[in-house]
Amino acid sequence: MHWAMADGPHGGVTVRPVDPDGTPAGPPHTYPHPADALRHHPTADRWIWPSTAAFYPRLLDAGITVPRCHDIEAGEAILLGHEGMWGLPRSLAAACARLRGLPVPDDPPPRSFGGEPESTLFDPEPATPHGIDDVLAVHAAQRDRIAASAAPHRLRLLLAAESAGMLVAAEMHRAGLPWRADVHDALLTELLGGRYPGGLEPPRLAELADDVSRAFGERVRPDLPAEVVRAFRKAGVRVTSTRKWELQDVDHPAVAPLLEYKKLYRLHTAHGWSWLQTWVHDGRFRPEYLPGGAMSGRWTTHGGGALQIPRVVRRAVVADEGWRLVVADADQMEPRVLAAVSGDPGLMAAADGTRDLYEALADRAFAGGRAEAKLALLGAIYGQTSGDALKYLADLRRRFPAAVAYVDEAARAGEEGRLVRSHLGRTCAPSEAADDGEAGLPQEDDGGGASARGGAAARARGRFARNFVVQASAAEWALCLLAALRQELAGMRAELVFFQHDEVIVHCPREEAPAVAKALTAASARAGEVMFGDTPVVFSFTTAVVECYADAK
Repeated sequence: MHWAMADGPHGGVTVRPVDPDGTPAGPPHTYPHPADALRHHPTADRWIWPSTAAFYPRLLDAGITVPRCHDIEAGEAILLGHEGMWGLPRSLAAACARLRGLPVPDDPPPRSFGGEPESTLFDPEPATPHGIDDVLAVHAAQRDRIAASAAPHRLRLLLAAESAGMLVAAEMHRAGLPWRADVHDALLTELLGGRYPGGLEPPRLAELADDVSRAFGERVRPDLPAEVVRAFRKAGVRVTSTRKWELQDVDHPAVAPLLEYKKLYRLHTAHGWSWLQTWVHDGRFRPEYLPGGAMSGRWTTHGGGALQIPRVVRRAVVADEGWRLVVADADQMEPRVLAAVSGDPGLMAAADGTRDLYEALADRAFAGGRAEAKLALLGAIYGQTSGDALKYLADLRRRFPAAVAYVDEAARAGEEGRLVRSHLGRTCAPSEAADDGEAGLPQEDDGGGASARGGAAARARGRFARNFVVQASAAEWALCLLAALRQELAGMRAELVFFQHDEVIVHCPREEAPAVAKALTAASARAGEVMFGDTPVVFSFTTAVVECYADAK
């Protein structure tokens, strides 16, 4: 039996039983707390609610988990994109307004998985409360929209996977990534030379700044790129930026201390003492995950930088006493996804085992040249069409025509302003693609005025769309993996504590580590099967069982 949940009177909730087809199957019930509703209806196998972030943290606080849910908000965002209306308000209130032809309100600020904010006597009542009937009406409309789509089974799976991701995000926030604040403090002291009060630069940064100035013969602040570029030009060195790739071949005594300063400055500002004080409490780092935060469906975070933990900082990620970290990194995930979504027989055959995909590809198409095989395949995915990549891409196109045709068609659709969809139906909005921060695509001017700018923007959209169909499909596979792994771990003490794109960390008692590794393999196979059906493509992992995250690679 499914149950719907909505806000009820006096901070409580109202719930109502629902048949699998969405039809109400009984009268509504009101409870003072979500946990009371689940205690009275423990056999519910799916909860339909406006937002996982609105209800699930309170259930987790009460020690209650749910097997499955349908997140109205997450579903609305996906369906709006699928219908060519990407980015419109997605809340229950907005969905209700659209159903009834009323003015659509803006979305409120995103809720976090940290729980409800503290209320006060002066909190205003919502202008238009939305109850259980609204939840059921929007859920029914979403079911109808899915049924009317070109591939309802895929879109239905996408919404289920996105909702499962919401549950995982809330559970990971509550569990937290084990983090040794004392180890982190020690490594900062080791690398930066100690913490100065009053916001002054740590000693090591101050020393490196002096070295940079000494090399230029004048005072130069290394944290100001424009000032550094001017100093290089005064010294007769033409550079356009202070990026590492541009400076590493420059022969000047300021380069070495400058690059070291930049590396340590990033550590100090992104994961220094201020970060440690803000984000690590009670031995855990609990970031605010935002599933589907990027257009491709990749996760983002609201502060904390959880998806970009530098290798040196990973020394502070240490399992509890008697526990281990099972770190699993998917092997060449996006190329394997391309093989599965394109159905290219040759590429699927190269991806049919746990062997390095690029080596297998090289043996079949590039006479043993792994580097060339990797360059060609990533060039096809990311739209690299110059230099050696173009030459090797011709070999790839000849040997694996279906795979290259798949991304070529996506690129054409993007250039022409058509909607581009992932395997399950997540949609890339044509007017937004080239502006998405994830794409990293420049808006260059070819020097030919508005027409040239329009052509450059179309090509940028095409490159983004080419990558989108693979990257978004890979994000969908990862969601299915998380959902399957969550089920595989049920009954264990093991906890999912970290996820980023193609990497998962499970924190578990030492004796459970072998079972967790097997669960990862089983979940990977299930995710591939549910996404792509009976395919020879194997989605393999490099798995390490370690006490410290830094030892995994």
